[in-house]
Amino acid sequence: MDQIAHFHRLFNYDLWANREVIRAMGESDHPQGKALQLMAHISAAERLWWDRLQSNPQSVAVWPDWTLRECEGRVNEVGRLWTEYLTHKLDSDFARPVSYVNSKGEAFSSTPYDILIHVITHSAHHRGQIAANMRAAGFTPAYTDYIHGVRQGLVE
Repeated sequence: MDQIAHFHRLFNYDLWANREVIRAMGESDHPQGKALQLMAHISAAERLWWDRLQSNPQSVAVWPDWTLRECEGRVNEVGRLWTEYLTHKLDSDFARPVSYVNSKGEAFSSTPYDILIHVITHSAHHRGQIAANMRAAGFTPAYTDYIHGVRQGLVE
């Protein structure tokens, strides 16, 4: 599998998993609190990294105060942006460093390959925190394991 196909698959998984978390949060009577903050952060961080890859200024706060419906809209929007981004890339594009400034004002340069891996693992990390938060509150979190999505035909 080439890099582009691999990243399409990872971002399809990411979109599916984020939607599953939002669905589970919406079905619970969970007051949301920290779980909602984390879901907003996931959606915002994905947009921030997309902005950086496009050399655009930061368009959202790192920790925005969004409702669950706003998170849902943002997740769907950034899912489309990632698909468009990947559709117009060549494997060689993933090795060309991108310069950006982080939310603390520090300048960095990273390859798109490393940025894309970071986006996927960052989101998975925080989805795990959301799951732990929901379990601690007595609710059933979404089942977002990658292999589950693949086995069920939910990730292509």
